[in-house]
Amino acid sequence: MLTVGNRYPPAAVGGYERIWAGAVEALRRAGHEVRILTSDEPAVGGDPGVFRELRWYWRDGAWVRPRGVARDARATLRRHLAAFRPDVVSWWGMGGLPLCLLAEPPRAGIPAVGVVADGWMVYGFEADPGGRAAKIDLGAAARWLFISHAVEARARAEGHRLPRTGLAHPGVDPARFPLCPPEPWSWRLACIGRVEEGKGVDVAAQALDHLPAEATLTVDGPGHLKVNGPRVRRTVTRTDAIATTYAAADAILFPVTWPEPWGLVPLEAMSVGRPVVATATGGSAEYLVHEQNCLVVPPSDPAALAAAVRRLASDATLRERLVDAGRATAARFTQAAFDAAVVRALETESPLR
Repeated sequence: MLTVGNRYPPAAVGGYERIWAGAVEALRRAGHEVRILTSDEPAVGGDPGVFRELRWYWRDGAWVRPRGVARDARATLRRHLAAFRPDVVSWWGMGGLPLCLLAEPPRAGIPAVGVVADGWMVYGFEADPGGRAAKIDLGAAARWLFISHAVEARARAEGHRLPRTGLAHPGVDPARFPLCPPEPWSWRLACIGRVEEGKGVDVAAQALDHLPAEATLTVDGPGHLKVNGPRVRRTVTRTDAIATTYAAADAILFPVTWPEPWGLVPLEAMSVGRPVVATATGGSAEYLVHEQNCLVVPPSDPAALAAAVRRLASDATLRERLVDAGRATAARFTQAAFDAAVVRALETESPLR
């Protein structure tokens, strides 16, 4: 099986990249030979089955339009199709890659399955100057699994005809995010994940102005967005050790301001046993329920965010209730179930099934 996408760990470690890598591991455990073809973004170490050879339209934090990207990427993919001879191709994050690549497996008579975990079916056509002109038919290119109803709705609103779709919700590995009994409340808050526009980390920092002087915020994740303040601590913890950041907090803030495709952070916090305050935008609204497994606040409202934190601080019963319901929510959405859905979809499409 040949899997193709724009960024593969350790070049990036966001939610999309993590679920891709997890699915690759699951496919290999199921006995499949898997090759990864991804962008030429440099990375140190990693899987020997990863080929970082695709030129794309992203450089140094901006979209660029160098000539020959589509031609070179198409030639690279054709070379791998001929040499590796996959039974199935699996598409992942395609934003910034030439979308003409999607037409290559059908031309070679190879079935394909794509996993859509963000809005690349919209912004991908803006990043690739030739994608819309080529009238790429996504429905004919593959069977598509969406990580949430929200992501699928966004793609359909763009006018794409997608006759074969399904849902596969990402989730948590409870072994990596085990329950950790909380310490006494001491105003330790955390935002975890990429530090960039849309994640609302700046809103969380502003919320400190509405909280007691002892309140602190740990911002743990990669990114260049500046979040300053004497009570803000910036750090980047290894992905395999990030559960320690959840366990060290009294509550986890998820104040995203953009339409979040799904959101693993609240589920990971719930698995560890920490109450969550979130904005429940986009796909995250499909599992975040106000007053049941979290407290929901409006986006871009630091005062409301702080008020929710004050409620948690003053009501241990509320915290316990949210944690109990959160644990049940995390148990419903597991990494194992997501990986099984991806493996099943790829095996179903294989001509050797």
